[in-house]
Amino acid sequence: MGRVSQAQAEENRRRVVHTASRLFREQGTQVSVADLMKAAGLTHGGFYKQFASKEALVDEATAHAFGEFGRLYQDGLARHAGQRDAAQQALIGTYLSVQHRDSAADGCPVAGLVTDMAREPGEGDARRTYTEGVGEFAEWLATEDQDGIARLCTMLGALVLSRATKGSPLSEEILDAAREALTESG
Repeated sequence: MGRVSQAQAEENRRRVVHTASRLFREQGTQVSVADLMKAAGLTHGGFYKQFASKEALVDEATAHAFGEFGRLYQDGLARHAGQRDAAQQALIGTYLSVQHRDSAADGCPVAGLVTDMAREPGEGDARRTYTEGVGEFAEWLATEDQDGIARLCTMLGALVLSRATKGSPLSEEILDAAREALTESG
């Protein structure tokens, strides 16, 4: 079997990071390397040509997920002509939606990785990346009247509880109550 070009190797790495980012948010970081590589359409043996360890991939995938999420805030600002309050309200509405509840793989890395990061030993790179991402999200959510950390905690708690109670009427009630508490109608 021939060697892959440098461009193909870079594309393969991007594909693995993107796939890991989605799988980790959906299933947790306990996803095996073999399952991850299969989902990326690559061989298990190719993993160690790209990454020093699974922990290195967890860090890179976490950074990738927060990068995607950060682009959502920027896109929201652009759609709302730089009006931060309107962009925040739109983000809160989207965050606290049934679609977001049901789409963990493409959803918020704060919610998708919270349990795994809580179990992460010490001050590893993935935990540092996660902590920075949480801080940036909370900062973005802050208003003159409301603390960003409190808003983030309300949103995160509602999303996680809604996912845990999915299939019951309570699930949507949780989303609705949090959305109402955090939006102008609340």
